[in-house]
Amino acid sequence: MSNMKWNTLDSVEELEQLKQKSHQQPIIIFKHSTRCPISHMALSWFERSWNGEEMGAAEPWYLDLIQYRPVSSQVAAEFGVQHESPQLLLIEQGRCTYHRSHSNISYKELKKKLDQE
Repeated sequence: MSNMKWNTLDSVEELEQLKQKSHQQPIIIFKHSTRCPISHMALSWFERSWNGEEMGAAEPWYLDLIQYRPVSSQVAAEFGVQHESPQLLLIEQGRCTYHRSHSNISYKELKKKLDQE
């Protein structure tokens, strides 16, 4: 069972707020396709690995890219990252500093990246 508490990203305006917020704390965006079994698997692995204490101030945001396609497109445009699904992005200081997709999504790798900061 996961102790993951997602925030839901569902508007372009909220994305802009997250970009600004990323100057104070790391923002994690998980782009998820509710129609894709690979996306379900990656999300499940990530959630099972999640430990809020060791992730510190990093704030996790969930984006249902089927329901909020325009927001997903804006994420790709805003951060210069090709759209993929599933996809994990780390936003710091207003820019994407790390991203992975499909089976390359790794909680441990993300944790290492955050620990380097």
